[in-house]
Parts: sequence; C-alpha cells; structure tokens
Amino acid sequence: MSTNTVESQADLKRVVSRVTKRLIPILLLMYILAFLDRSNLGFAKDAWQADTGISDAAYALGAGIFFIGYAVFEVPSNLMMQRVGAKIWLARIMVSWGIVSSLMMFATNEWLFYGLRVLLGITEAGFFPGVILFLTYWIPLDYRARVNGLFYFGAPLAFIFGGPLSGLLLDLDGLGGMHGWQIMFLVTGIVTVIVGIIAFYYLDNGPKTAKWIGEKDREILLSALSLEETSKESHSPRGAWKALFSPAVLYFSAAFLTIQMSVYGITFYLPTQIAEIVGKPVGFEVGLLTSVPWICALIATFLLTRLADSTGQRRLIATCALAAAGLGIVLSGVIENPILALAAMCLGAAGFISVQPVFWTLPTSFLTGAAAASGIALINSIGNLGGFLAPIAKNAAEESFGPSAGLILLAIIAFIGAALIAASRYVNKILRATDGTKALDTFAVEVHNNPTEKAQNPNNTEFSK
Repeated sequence: MSTNTVESQADLKRVVSRVTKRLIPILLLMYILAFLDRSNLGFAKDAWQADTGISDAAYALGAGIFFIGYAVFEVPSNLMMQRVGAKIWLARIMVSWGIVSSLMMFATNEWLFYGLRVLLGITEAGFFPGVILFLTYWIPLDYRARVNGLFYFGAPLAFIFGGPLSGLLLDLDGLGGMHGWQIMFLVTGIVTVIVGIIAFYYLDNGPKTAKWIGEKDREILLSALSLEETSKESHSPRGAWKALFSPAVLYFSAAFLTIQMSVYGITFYLPTQIAEIVGKPVGFEVGLLTSVPWICALIATFLLTRLADSTGQRRLIATCALAAAGLGIVLSGVIENPILALAAMCLGAAGFISVQPVFWTLPTSFLTGAAAASGIALINSIGNLGGFLAPIAKNAAEESFGPSAGLILLAIIAFIGAALIAASRYVNKILRATDGTKALDTFAVEVHNNPTEKAQNPNNTEFSK
C-alpha cells in the first residue's frame, strides 16, 4: 500500500471525525427529545389515567395510533426534505411536533387523546428517516454504523436522563394548579421548539454548502461520497416510485417491522414494569431505575457498531443483537426474581437498540438519490407501524393467555426478525431476479474494510459471501 493511500485514508478518517463532532451533538439532542416525547406517555400513564379515567384499552390504542399518521407521511416528508433541504425541513418537523407535544397537556378525554396522538405522528413524520438520509450526505459507508450508533445514543440517553427528568416533573403535581403529567408535556414540548429553532441556524444541507469545512477537507469528503454513489448507481432502484415497490426494500421493511414491535412493546410499559418489580409508584426513584437498561444499551451500541465497521460483519452482528433482544424480552416476562428480571430487561434493551444502527447500514449501502429518500422512509414507516401493532398485540395476548404472554409474543417477533436478517443473503438470490437491478449481494453488506485491499481496488463493491 502506497504512502499516499495511507495518508488519504488518514485524511478521510480525520474529516469524518470532524464532521461527526460537528453534527452528532445537535442530531443527538434532537433524537433525545423525539424519544423523550414518546416515552413520556409511558411515564404519564398511571397518573394521567387516574386523573382522566381513560382505560387501558384506550391507552393502548392512543399509544399506537401515533404511528398511523407517522407512517402515512414518512415518504412525502423525506421527498420534501430532499427538495427543500435538510436544515429547514428538520427544523420545521421539530417545531411543529414540539407545539403538538405541549398540547398533550389538554388530553383529558379519549377523543382529544386520539386526535393529538394522530397529529403528533403527522408532525413528527420524516424526522428519523430524514436524519438517516441526511447522514448519507456526510458519512461514507465504512464509518456509517458507528456514526449511526452515536445518533442512536439518543434513545438510551433519553431514558437515562429523561427518565429521572420525567419522574421529577411528575412529582411537581399541583404546581401552578396543573397535574404533574401536564407540566411534563408542556416543558418537554417547549424545549423541543427551542431546539428546532437552533437546528435551523446550525445545520447545513450538505458538505458543498458548509462554510465550516475547508476546501481540502471538502474535496476529500466529497470524493469518498462520490465514489460510493457511483458504486450504488447500477444496484439501486431507479427513482422514488420504483424504490417503493422494490422487493429488496419491502424485505427490509418487514425486518424493521419486527425490530420496532419489540422496541415499542416494551418502551411504552417499561416504567410500570419497573414499578411493579420494586413495588413503588412511578416517580423519581422508578425513573432512576429505568435508566439501568438504557445504560446497558448505550454500551452495547458503542461496542457493536464499531465491531460492525471494523469487521464488516454487519448482517451477522445485527442478527445476534436482535436475537439477544428476543431472549431478554422473554426472560423479563417469566423471571420472578427482581434483580434477574432487571438484568433480562438490560439484555433486551441492549439488543433492540444496538441492532438498529447496524441494520440501517444495509439499505443505505445500495439505495441512492430519490430511491434512497423514498426507500429509507418506506422502511421506517412500515417498521414504525410496529409501534401501533405492538401495544395492541401485547394487550390482546395478555388478556387471552395471561400476564407473561405479551412479552413472550414480542420475543417471538424479535426472533422472527433475527431470522429474516440472517436469511437475507439467501433470499436476495430470489429477490434480485425480480428487482431489475444488477446482481449484488446487497443484503450481506459485509464490506471488506481492509484498507490495503481498498487501496489496491478502490472501486471494489464486492460483498463477502
């Protein structure tokens, strides 16, 4: 390997590191607020239901109905972001969902609750797939799992810090004549609006327009991204509409649906599960305990995303992580010992959080242009229907078969998702025959990350078998 090649690899790593330090803090804060907005409903559940008289069935429906509006508007939102630019669109999403989130303080009956949850889904639609698409504008594939992973820190951090914060806000019950859950929705909504305004002035649409990047660094980054885009062109569906009907995209959508069902089936109920284990009401102390599984998720995500990038074994790592999530979920439902039950929740949270940033390297490794905008959004929108289905399925299973049946069902779904990811290499042989794209094992996405090999053949798009 030539000295120049070694230097170019070092330069690219340095530029990616600088970009990461610039973008991830604000994107991470935005995602923390997005996840905190969703988890707030779980923290408010007991006190809110006690004050409003809303039933468990209505809660489950309202918790899940958010994802109907979210799913319907995902693809249009991502296509709009591609047209108007990331900074204005991501900021618009945050400001509008922050306003609606604050209005949740007025959800005192079922119909107001349902309406605000649908509206919240519509206003937040496009945020997550928008960020995933936005990162492809900045981060080459070889670094994407770990950068995705840093963005995904938002989920566990929302629970590590958000859990105690939500509990503390709930404990302010009576302040200003408001219930604790009203204070919680109001405060977090206002903070979201403020961060959305900051994001508008802080973000850039891409490397070409960023004034904080020097010309030399800009050329290094754009050259790497251009090389990646060129390698995708013969493998990606042509255009936004073809991506929506691509068998490969639909396969990823099914896999992501199973991931999201495992995530939201527990997320909505974790605070009450912890409260039952320790025998105390949801508040500051329970909020502290709910942070433990998310600390484990944070560590797992940090380690596994770096392992995925360094070894290239993204498919295998994603499979194992989701299988571990399923194991943790089922054990948390059948183990009676409080400490072991909490350990099982830690395994479950670590698995279903760490699998996601690795999973997203798979579709973004071959989708490009408008196909990337619509394909990423479709995968996320179908996947997030899991947020609608999971609470309902969990509730139905528990009513029919007992208290542990809901978590066992979600564990089975996680195992099915792990099997889909594991089988993707072989299924792709059938799918690519109908996909209309060049033969490439896009599902394996186990790129050889050996710098020497890349230097000798920089145009190599061969995926390991």
